[in-house]
Amino acid sequence: MKTFKTHPIGIDQGETVLFSEFADGGDMWTGEGPRERRSTITFSQPFRSAPVVQIGVSLWDVDTSSALRAEVRAEDITANSFSAVFRTWSDTRIARIRVTWTAIGEVAHEDDWDIS
Repeated sequence: MKTFKTHPIGIDQGETVLFSEFADGGDMWTGEGPRERRSTITFSQPFRSAPVVQIGVSLWDVDTSSALRAEVRAEDITANSFSAVFRTWSDTRIARIRVTWTAIGEVAHEDDWDIS
């Protein structure tokens, strides 16, 4: 469990297309085996420390002739950004993926002191 001090809590959220490879024949659509796409998401303002990030798929555009094998994760989370990561494998064909995300964490307060 993540606990917070007495600082204000901030919630940032957004949505992004991680890739769209149907039109140009990218390997998420035409390839086989392990494949991955990453996108760095920058928060609208920095958190005081790495927030908790929840990520989910908001749009799947997939070929249904094979099994759907996929993983979506938030990785490399810092106070300023995180990586939205999509992975698939085997013969799964993915044309396009859009994800939504929510970050929750401590934010700076106007009364904070900077003693550096």
